[in-house]
Amino acid sequence: MAWWPRWLPRSLTARDRGLYESFGGSDTWAGEHVSPEGALNLSAFWAATRVKAQTVASLSLEVFEVQSDGTRVRVPSHPLSMILHDSPNADQTPLEFWAGRVLGLCTRGNGFAEKRFNSRGSLVSLNAMPADTAVERRESGLWYTFHDRGKTVSLPEEKVLHIRAFGDGDVGMSPVEYARQTLGIAIASERAAGQVFSKGLRTKGFFTFPGTLTPDQRDQARKNFADRYSAPNAPGIGILEAGVDFKPVNITPKDAELILSRRFNVEEICRWMGVPPILIGHSAEGQTMWGTGIEQIMQGWLTLSLRSELKNIEQAVFKRVFTPAERLRYRVKFNVEDLLRGDSTKRSAFYVALLNAGVMTINEVRRLEGLPPVEGGDVPRMQMQNVPITEAAGGLPRESANVDS
Repeated sequence: MAWWPRWLPRSLTARDRGLYESFGGSDTWAGEHVSPEGALNLSAFWAATRVKAQTVASLSLEVFEVQSDGTRVRVPSHPLSMILHDSPNADQTPLEFWAGRVLGLCTRGNGFAEKRFNSRGSLVSLNAMPADTAVERRESGLWYTFHDRGKTVSLPEEKVLHIRAFGDGDVGMSPVEYARQTLGIAIASERAAGQVFSKGLRTKGFFTFPGTLTPDQRDQARKNFADRYSAPNAPGIGILEAGVDFKPVNITPKDAELILSRRFNVEEICRWMGVPPILIGHSAEGQTMWGTGIEQIMQGWLTLSLRSELKNIEQAVFKRVFTPAERLRYRVKFNVEDLLRGDSTKRSAFYVALLNAGVMTINEVRRLEGLPPVEGGDVPRMQMQNVPITEAAGGLPRESANVDS
């Protein structure tokens, strides 16, 4: 092992993907090198990642205070609410910050942010950290190492907000790493499609000549036929004479089902990312892009995929941003009402039902609609039509009164 480079760790084995990358190799069946940056060159992966990241980032992350009776009250004036909802740091908006954390979850399986404190020990900002931050477990706990403006920075876990994707360990499992075979096939399909068009849809094959050619004849044939008709600007029509024939050898795009394979690649990528294909502009056979079914699709996406990711972020913030004392009083939760908002008719019927049942107040409805409160609007109200006959206004009917008398 004298040849082993000193810069490679001794724990690296032949099963480690880093070994193949170190020597420029690839471990995908399609022979394509797959990386997070390369995966984002695929329109389906880009769209699925963008939809998920921007959808999560567009939801309000609110701080609630738990009352003695178990109810939760929004506290927008809480300092952490200002950081989580209004301004996480001096450089980014909340949408930019949270979209970046979810982007890391969708590509490398981890989202990181540096916690900055003031002289009194209070949290003042969450600064973005790269998704390729190295995580190392030491005796003192987890340490995070990354490059920042030409310098190497190492931070202990108490100074880092770490959001882990699906997995069971110190780091989340990278979707790109585990989907590399599918992504490699998709990249190879895109490359094949590009090569077909780059050659002007010309067929590959051989020019066959009768007999055996001399070296001079072979060079002349290569110049007049092979090089001439394989160039990017090759003529579309040629003349073959003296018994010269052309024998195609490649499979046509139709026979290779190139279009169908590219459609299947989109569905495979959406399966890995947990995003319904229709949300990135890919509709299945017999399915329209938009219509009455999109509400059910959004509900299913929220229930089966997005909800767990929102809960993951909420719990990471609760565990790694709030202090132990704050965790006794406060909770953090995404507001998904905007994601489930229906049309005006359905929304109005929903509000009327809750108002009539006394579940919501007028001002609560107005707040959801972005309207200012009104006087007396904080009192729950109920309809009174369904009451006992003895309590009806005016007492018994006149005919009944005359009979009794």
